[in-house]
Amino acid sequence: MPFKFPEYHAPDFDSEKFINAPDVKTAAVTKDGVAPENFHSTSIYPEYFKIGGKWKLAGDSRMDCSVVIRPGGGLEVLEYRKLRIGDTVILGRTEDCEEGIYMHAHGFEDKDTGTGDQFLFRKNRSRETSYARDYDRLIGLLKEEKENGNILWVMGPAFAFDYNARKAMQLLIENGYASGLMAGNALATHDLEAAYLHTALGQDIYTQRSMPNGHYNHIEVINKVRESGSIANFIKDRGIDNGIMYSLVRKDIPFVLTGSIRDDGPLPEVIGDVYEGQDAMRGLVKKATTVICLATMLHTIATGNMTPSFKVLPDGTLRPVYLYCVDSDEFVVNKLLDRGSLSATTFVTNVQDFITIVAKGLGLL
Repeated sequence: MPFKFPEYHAPDFDSEKFINAPDVKTAAVTKDGVAPENFHSTSIYPEYFKIGGKWKLAGDSRMDCSVVIRPGGGLEVLEYRKLRIGDTVILGRTEDCEEGIYMHAHGFEDKDTGTGDQFLFRKNRSRETSYARDYDRLIGLLKEEKENGNILWVMGPAFAFDYNARKAMQLLIENGYASGLMAGNALATHDLEAAYLHTALGQDIYTQRSMPNGHYNHIEVINKVRESGSIANFIKDRGIDNGIMYSLVRKDIPFVLTGSIRDDGPLPEVIGDVYEGQDAMRGLVKKATTVICLATMLHTIATGNMTPSFKVLPDGTLRPVYLYCVDSDEFVVNKLLDRGSLSATTFVTNVQDFITIVAKGLGLL
């Protein structure tokens, strides 16, 4: 059965509370990077603002940002560090029309669903949760997104340590199920180590046997990539023919690698400036319609904060943005559940099993 997106139900702007709501209040920025007092901070949900008697949607939104009214009435959602003197910022801390601000958190929900029972077992996700239906929905979603959407993968280094996981992810990339990838220095380093030396941190990626002097392997690979000048050049220079980074380069799929204070090397493409890295990540998130975060707590939390629950399509309609989190740690996945049941689906499992199940479900393995 084809995947069916939920219909968006816009607010009833003809109802009394919307008609009687005041226009938003605003104030000008007086110091770069500092919002005015009582600034409004955005959420992951669609938010509407009454300006000149009309309700306007902040289309390109995300969590914890300011809303700036541009000349002509357009709305721009900006991180506070990007505010500039003279910007007109929307004020208000209420979100139910009292100050001309309305947060529409339930726009994609079917009003006819739900049990009405407030006492429910297994409201959180755990290792005991059944994920069969979630896998079926995800596989159906990926088939739809391959044709009409944008699939962004956020990956930790665990993939590079397992032969089957690397193979499954490579097949997903090569068969059109990846529009972008975000990771750190480690994922790319160990994936290239696996492609070049068949090890990850010195252990064979299939047998898990430690190789003699294997603790040098990842440093050796980083050094050779830096000698080549780029990941793409290294792949060409060393005749690399497998792996995640190889597939991204071969299929010309964009990736963002952001650094951490513990990085070795790092690889030439790793962005060391945290705010430059944040902007680069936002650039990929902005295009995404499905985001899948895998075994990387810090990248997952960062990406979750960047990802809205909706996207405005070129024809002006709204569709949901799906956010998945996969981790063996219940703390990581349950943190994402606070964002809302529609926008976050979580799996408590190891990512090696997860990705092979998905690849098999798509007929790739």
